[in-house]
Amino acid sequence: MSASHPTLLGSIWPVASHLRLLRAVILMLLGTALLTLSAKIQVPFWPVPMTMQTYVVLVLGMAYGARLVSATLILYLVEGALGLPVFAGTPERGIGIAYMFGPTGGFLIGFVAAGLALGWLAEHGWDRSVARTFAAMLIGHAIIFVLGLAWLTDIVGWERALAGGLYPFWAATLLKTALGAATLPLAWRLLRRG
Repeated sequence: MSASHPTLLGSIWPVASHLRLLRAVILMLLGTALLTLSAKIQVPFWPVPMTMQTYVVLVLGMAYGARLVSATLILYLVEGALGLPVFAGTPERGIGIAYMFGPTGGFLIGFVAAGLALGWLAEHGWDRSVARTFAAMLIGHAIIFVLGLAWLTDIVGWERALAGGLYPFWAATLLKTALGAATLPLAWRLLRRG
């Protein structure tokens, strides 16, 4: 099914067809840089410090659209697989493929699935209103948690997966969901005024 709405970045930075590849490469590199930065910054929060990584994954999904965010997130995973310290806790907790097959591997896969889903939703107008963007952000977080917890359960069991991979993060997830629901519709309003 084709997109019925332009993406936010497609509206901000429209280009001629012969420059689309250059724009895509620039946005992919910018996206992986933002993802790396968001993985490294710890924001004090209760009950555990949070990174802004899922917020960046989901906002990029909605701003970039399904194809561009998928390529960006796959590039991010390739960077990590090659040993670049782009993930949260790297290089302290390991790097490369070994890190990716560790406890957070399912969450990394969830990033790609959630980014793709939110990109598709944005291409169908879900990033224009606070209510629909909030719902989309909830869907994206749910995808990340389902895949992440399924992976983690295989490693540590269901109860420990919930205790370590879900319960400490619910409050931060709600905050990031609300922040995303405010960010994207506001960006569209500012774009229309400009």
